Amino acid sequence: MPKLLEKFLLLQARYPKLQIVVVDDGSSDETATVAEGFADRMAVTVVRHGKNRGLGCAMKTGLRWVCEHGADGDVVVTMDADDTHDPNHIPSMLDKLDRGADVVIASRYQEGGEQVGLSPLRRVLSWGASTLLGWIFGIDGVRDYSSGYRAYRIGALRRAFDRFGEKFIEASGFQCMAEILLKMRTLNLRFGEVPLVLRYDRKAGQSKMPVLETVLQYFFLARKVSRLEILHEERLG
Repeated sequence: MPKLLEKFLLLQARYPKLQIVVVDDGSSDETATVAEGFADRMAVTVVRHGKNRGLGCAMKTGLRWVCEHGADGDVVVTMDADDTHDPNHIPSMLDKLDRGADVVIASRYQEGGEQVGLSPLRRVLSWGASTLLGWIFGIDGVRDYSSGYRAYRIGALRRAFDRFGEKFIEASGFQCMAEILLKMRTLNLRFGEVPLVLRYDRKAGQSKMPVLETVLQYFFLARKVSRLEILHEERLG
């Protein structure tokens, strides 16, 4: 995290209203203390979970916070805190929003995208999950369904929370990122992507993703969302 926050210091001149929100999901490596150590140089807010509750809960907590404290015209960028996501992609993401998108994904599968340091197995499984979801749901403008590096208009997120409430993000694991997209696609939003160079070689610790379990959860998620859409169509009919 220190290396990541140092990079945000360089973006402050370009985005003077920049605010950093860190969700400390019961971390045991002093995440909150490290983040708060930058508070004298940038606007940093730490939102704490008393114990580890998983990525899905962390995303819900963070997105809830920005929806409550931001304005509809504001933008929130979500990203990992382990320096695998480079903030230098943010300007191109904001440019895409300025050209009409409501959600922009930093995508490994756009031309110019790369995955540095990721094992062949993880590459195949990530590609397979996105290919499966793309084949089933086919969101226009989306190729990378699992990337957590995204820019959202806060107004679009508020619409999602208004429609789904606490059921907006139900998954506790890594599949929550796909769940967010699949539910937001029902709101007639515009989606776009920019190329992402994922720097997995910068990750200091071991991955916490249970690979096989996550792949299975993608299948369950696709099945669940498909059933919900069928029920919704039947009610409308």
